Amino acid sequence: MTGTTASTRSAAVIGGERLARTGVQVRAAARLPAKLSARAWLLADWASGEVLASYRAHERLAPASTLKMLFADTVLKKFDRTARHTVTAAELADIPSGSSLVGIQAGITYTVEQLWQGVFLRSGNDAVHVLAHMNGGVEQTVAEMQARAEDLQALDTHVVSPDGFDHPGQISSAYDLTLFARHGLRNADFRGYCATRTADFPAGGRKTFQIQNTDRLLTGSWGLKPYDGMIGVKNGYTTNAGNTFTGAAVRGGRTLVATVMHPENGANAVYEETAALLDWGFAQGS
Repeated sequence: MTGTTASTRSAAVIGGERLARTGVQVRAAARLPAKLSARAWLLADWASGEVLASYRAHERLAPASTLKMLFADTVLKKFDRTARHTVTAAELADIPSGSSLVGIQAGITYTVEQLWQGVFLRSGNDAVHVLAHMNGGVEQTVAEMQARAEDLQALDTHVVSPDGFDHPGQISSAYDLTLFARHGLRNADFRGYCATRTADFPAGGRKTFQIQNTDRLLTGSWGLKPYDGMIGVKNGYTTNAGNTFTGAAVRGGRTLVATVMHPENGANAVYEETAALLDWGFAQGS
């Protein structure tokens, strides 16, 4: 994977011409997992960026909340995690109906760390919008995210909202989402948040409630076991996008990143297919 800042743009397919092909692309002769139903997927080595296998890597699809990885990679460095912010009603006024929420309330003061926990653990669009307003507003944040995507050569991505919620024209690809995860994981705070399983979240006064990470391979839930070595990163779901997930895991000092977009069979399939790709990748060696 490229993902380095570029001042010029090439007509060549980012990541290599093979990624423009619609069929399965794989570097090794070993047989891939049999049950891969996703519309697009990609597996890469985190350290080198090498794409180990892919299917329709550059197909442009609705990303759902996996786009929050780009939001975090863009905004995370802007605010000290210990800074405190009192939420206003205006900051919560433009959240799309049907959004996933962590439960932020106007008038309550949160630390930046708690807001990011709301983003990473509960995929809270309310937390995203508060942070976006702190960053100068939703429109400015969207523009910065788009610029960041272009700097990374994530050229399949068009950002309309910072939370990844369905909007006409909001698209990304398995290649781009893997790229966002790869760069995000270089930041210690990003890495820490996406690996956090539970956190206590403010409920007003001295009251708190516990939130749990919705990454089923991290926590082991909904009939799935925790994946050995899983370190995050982000899942997503909307009616339009279906289930999407980018996951990273470490074994034997090696980190692999996989993105699976819109598998055919149920909510667990996105995790099962990610786990199968990671297992296959680790079995190939370095």
